[in-house]
Amino acid sequence: MPALVNHGGDDELYPGGSPDLGGRFDVYSSPTKRPRISVPISFGDLEDEQDHKSSVSVEILPDECLFEIFRRLSSGKERSSCACVSRRWLMLVSGICKDEIETVVRMNSSDESHDVEGDGYLTRRLEGRKATDVRLAAIVVGTSWRGGLGKLSIRGNNSVRGVTNRGLSAVAHGCPSLRSLSLWNVSSVGDKGLCEIGKRCHMLEKLDLCQSQWITNKGLIAIAEGCPNLTTLNIESCSKIGNEGLQAVAKLCPNLHSISIKDCPLVGDHGVSSLLSSASELSRVKLQILNITDFSVAVIGHYGKSITNLVLSGLQNVNERGFWVMGVAQGLQKLVSLTITSCHGVTDASIEAIGKGCPNLKQMCLRRCCFVSDSGLVAFSKSAGSLENLHLEECNRYTQSGVIGALSSIKAKLKSLTVVKCMGIKDIEVEVSMLSPCESLQSLTIKNCHGFGSASLAMVGKLCPQLQHVDLTGLYGITDAGLLPLLENCEAGLVTMNLTGCWNLTDNIVSAMTRLHGGTLEMLNLDGCWNITDASLVVIADNCLLLNDLDVSGCAITDAGVSVLSDATHLSLQVLSLSGCSEISNNCAPFLKKLGQNLLGLNLQNCNGIGSNTVELLMESLWKCDILA
Repeated sequence: MPALVNHGGDDELYPGGSPDLGGRFDVYSSPTKRPRISVPISFGDLEDEQDHKSSVSVEILPDECLFEIFRRLSSGKERSSCACVSRRWLMLVSGICKDEIETVVRMNSSDESHDVEGDGYLTRRLEGRKATDVRLAAIVVGTSWRGGLGKLSIRGNNSVRGVTNRGLSAVAHGCPSLRSLSLWNVSSVGDKGLCEIGKRCHMLEKLDLCQSQWITNKGLIAIAEGCPNLTTLNIESCSKIGNEGLQAVAKLCPNLHSISIKDCPLVGDHGVSSLLSSASELSRVKLQILNITDFSVAVIGHYGKSITNLVLSGLQNVNERGFWVMGVAQGLQKLVSLTITSCHGVTDASIEAIGKGCPNLKQMCLRRCCFVSDSGLVAFSKSAGSLENLHLEECNRYTQSGVIGALSSIKAKLKSLTVVKCMGIKDIEVEVSMLSPCESLQSLTIKNCHGFGSASLAMVGKLCPQLQHVDLTGLYGITDAGLLPLLENCEAGLVTMNLTGCWNLTDNIVSAMTRLHGGTLEMLNLDGCWNITDASLVVIADNCLLLNDLDVSGCAITDAGVSVLSDATHLSLQVLSLSGCSEISNNCAPFLKKLGQNLLGLNLQNCNGIGSNTVELLMESLWKCDILA
């Protein structure tokens, strides 16, 4: 019989209850309790009927009569039991509003209800083929007497019997405590269902709509009119939602704190500017791939007095003037985090204005902003006095001089610098003795910048003596000689070091690293450094006192090296990756078992010398360790 969820994926109801997504029971029916009335319970198709000896056949009653019977039951358990009888009964019970039940209970003072007060602390999630109206109705019935549904997430479509307006209407009727609703790629739900939510779920605080092609401004306006407590609104790829809906939200939802709008072609300046100028409590704003212009971005600069987190991405119609006004308007005094991606209007002049106009900016991320050069980066670094984290990605006009100049300019608070795929950086030796060191920098990530070589690394090492976390993934040009100055200048002691893909490095640099930083090093990644041999494992075992995560995937490691690690009594590895180490064989199994007393994770993927039987034995003996093979 149809119900909410069973783990086999079929729509079935069971007399003893129906398990929901979390393994709990939402639709309840006591297997030992006699029914108050004799009804023809059907199994399988719901269309088959069985003959029961009964004075009255309830199944032939019209829906109106059954509805009156169900709403007069004294408890949620009894209504849930009735919902288990058939799909028809389930849909009828799920359509009963709470106020209709309470009216009857008050009239019957001798039969008090013992249902749990619905304050909305339960969470349910439906995905893929499990997202059906029947399962949704069962959630409504099952949660109504056990605390109330507070959060509901529906993702993906059941192509045959997906969630429709009817299912969402059942939620609206039975779950007035709903505070959060998320609809992702639910193509059969439109304005009618969302209007019911707005009409009855007045406690709603968060609405998340993604790829909802049939929801229009009408549905969003209904939410705005009925849910004044709305604090979070996320809209993505909703082609029929535009300015009118956003203007209603701006006017009727004064408590809005977070807004995210992405890839909605009907959204323009009128909708966005209304939100930004009216929602005085707005603290988090994300605008992506929208047809807005300089006007909207300027409004952010003027009215965003409460904004702390701002993300702007793919705004192709915003020019330099828009971003420049956003900075000089001086309205973003509380801005802490700013991310700008693929916006051609970001130039040297505009980024300098942003640095000056956002005095409390701590995190700055620029991705694919191709018109910002070294001069803009240095000017921004000088003006952004509170900056702690700087992330630069695919900005190809930056050179070595810009990065070094930025490091030298930000003296006081910068803690983390990340540079990813900036192809304009070339390895040129520059005299750094006249530059001011960046004493505050603790974390450095230079990833897949192929022009960043040994000379650049040596300069960074001299400028940043307090580094503790270093990630040099993909810098295949660096050598032992280039990395050594950085290691020698790290006065605080390295804690994490990621050298993935740095294939020119050898055992000599590992020996120097463990000698200089063995007392502080906790994570070391040498993935793809094929010149690393067992000699490195020997010095790691001798010198690294705190190491808990070691990755030597793709290195020239043999069974002898694993044996050395297992004999290091002071070493307490928790994660060990040997993926792609072709020289490791079944003979290392005893050493891995010994290491495994402390291991939580072991990666043996692509270790062709280790057979499946050995892996199975390891899995049996190392039951606390997750083994990938």
